[in-house]
Amino acid sequence: MAFRQALQLAACGLAGGSAAVLFSAVAVGKPRAGGDAEPRASEPPSWAVGARPSPSVWDPNWDRREPLSLVNLRKRNLESGEEELASKLDHCKAKATRHIFLIRHSQYHVDGSLEKERTLTPLGREQAELTGLRLASLGLKFDKIVHSSMTRAIETTDIISKHLPGVCRVSTDLLREGAPIEPDPPVSHWKPEAVQYYEDGARIEAAFRNYIHRADARQEEDSYEIFICHANVIRYIVCRDSSE
Repeated sequence: MAFRQALQLAACGLAGGSAAVLFSAVAVGKPRAGGDAEPRASEPPSWAVGARPSPSVWDPNWDRREPLSLVNLRKRNLESGEEELASKLDHCKAKATRHIFLIRHSQYHVDGSLEKERTLTPLGREQAELTGLRLASLGLKFDKIVHSSMTRAIETTDIISKHLPGVCRVSTDLLREGAPIEPDPPVSHWKPEAVQYYEDGARIEAAFRNYIHRADARQEEDSYEIFICHANVIRYIVCRDSSE
């Protein structure tokens, strides 16, 4: 539960005590997705349906790292009884907390015909500078920066990294922008093709499963990780976690 609270702080912006930053900038130019056609009805992919348990029931094994699920009860020594089970559960229990900072890339030019041409605007570069300064002012020992491999995320990371010397960077395609799941209720200004939900949804779900989870039981100290990616990816991560 502590991890979920940390994620909520990272998603909501500055919060008292353990502050986290969500940097949300507005893109410059006309929307790339067009058309005012009626929303298309489509069946949600199987992975999306499976990720929606009853809203009234909390799944303690949402990341498949619940201690009880990691203990092999078949190998349990019946003579040792509950004492042995308690020891094994404690061994598998997370001792540390992962603090995750979700940051959207800065403002960028959306009118480029190629992805590599959609670079940061002057205002976007200033926004990234201020975000880097704010992160540095927190006085935390950041473990790593994981960022999308798209140009605007790379440029945002380049600027922020200058204020966090020594923090390693990891680039990944999993965090690239996309259409993870059809909006509910539908919106008129953004209508990807059904195949895009099918392809992007599985990828962004993979990003969630790979990066959003409680600390490993072997982790001894709290960690602080920065993720620089995109609006839809961040929305999905926050809603996906809340749905559990």
